[in-house]
Amino acid sequence: MGQKLVEQTKIVTGLAPILPSTSTPDYVSLKHYQHATIILTVDNATTVTGSAITVKQASAVAGTGEKALSVDWVWLNIDTGSAGGDVLVKTAVTSDTFTTDATNAKNLIYVLEIDAAELDVANGFDCIRLGTGDATAAICSAVYVLSGSRYKSSTPPAAITD
Repeated sequence: MGQKLVEQTKIVTGLAPILPSTSTPDYVSLKHYQHATIILTVDNATTVTGSAITVKQASAVAGTGEKALSVDWVWLNIDTGSAGGDVLVKTAVTSDTFTTDATNAKNLIYVLEIDAAELDVANGFDCIRLGTGDATAAICSAVYVLSGSRYKSSTPPAAITD
């Protein structure tokens, strides 16, 4: 039998489906994990404005000392309903920020890969969250998939606490 994703990773809701305006996605701690995959899905209605996306780092899940994390790449599909709707395209990120596509009536997926070693560990930063800017007519949600557990355990350690 193959290994199951839920047995190898910690899966955490980062942002429940919402129109990003005053929403702040949750932080997760990477102190027990080596890697985080952030999966952002977007459901565009009509008269859409995109959401500016960043990744934030902090020294605690409360957002202590929050600052931007450098991001160079995002894998994306800006039309998951098309014939090639399962293809992700690696795309460069400029200035650590990208804006979700604003095409009306499209479903989108964005995947960000973050290694814990990329955080400012010298200054105690071990927590991350997705940063979302205000949008119009676009419902966003995010899931964090944490992998590379640093400690053997039959139950993955908590990630939403310090």
